[in-house]
Amino acid sequence: MAGLGKFLKQAQRMQEQMQKVQEELAQREVEATSGGGAITATAKCDGTIARIKIDPKVVDPNDVEMLEDLIVSAVSNALELAKKTQNDEMGKLTAGMNLPPGLSL
Repeated sequence: MAGLGKFLKQAQRMQEQMQKVQEELAQREVEATSGGGAITATAKCDGTIARIKIDPKVVDPNDVEMLEDLIVSAVSNALELAKKTQNDEMGKLTAGMNLPPGLSL
């Protein structure tokens, strides 16, 4: 039973570390652009969008669809980068642990 107690303490420490990393990720920002930098989307690594910047030169009232596509592209790329950053940081916590399949902390 001593092994189980040790495992539970280790799991609790890891859970505390994961919570700390998640709090840090909620503040961390990543950027992605589209249209050669015409659109910049900034995402937080908790999966939220912080802001979008649009170069006024790409605002064409006759081609709103292109602007919409550029925004979707920049936002998608920013969220993908944020998710990758989040996965990388969380992976550092579980590196080297032999967790049973389907078990995550």
